[in-house]
Amino acid sequence: MTAPGYAIVGRVRKAHGVRGELVVEPITDAPDAIFASGRRVFAGTVTGDLAAGAPELHVVRSRPFKGGWLVVFGEIVGRDEADLWRERYLLAPVDELAPPGDDEVYLHELVGMHVSLVSGESVGEVMEIYELPHALMLDVQRGDERVLVPYSPEVVVDIDVGARVIRIDPPAGLLE
Repeated sequence: MTAPGYAIVGRVRKAHGVRGELVVEPITDAPDAIFASGRRVFAGTVTGDLAAGAPELHVVRSRPFKGGWLVVFGEIVGRDEADLWRERYLLAPVDELAPPGDDEVYLHELVGMHVSLVSGESVGEVMEIYELPHALMLDVQRGDERVLVPYSPEVVVDIDVGARVIRIDPPAGLLE
């Protein structure tokens, strides 16, 4: 039996208070379901892999908080321990999540995808993903250089998950 795949569902921004609460940026369309009491998540990487020695965390309670979620995990007690979780990704087993829709993709699936223009011209390959305050950015290897492409509906036309291709229609000057 093979281990289940995992999907990124959140990123810990910082500790909150002195009792071990975490401010989590949800990376899911259903944070209320993912961070519901009793649910479990694991420490992971930006590529959707389990982190070395990834502990299983169980949600005690959560609530919306300043554009994110304030989450209490049973395994994290106190501010010092919570501070160790800053900027870590949280994963959930894919088989415990609702499957993505036809026009949706798990964040970690974007790495390694080929990027092309709507005309069919090749742009390059997604090497990394950056979450900036204003947008999610794809770091695309284009020949000997890299270019940042916004992952937004204004630029990304469609994604063929099966073919692992992202088609874009960038504004003038973006790829220069």
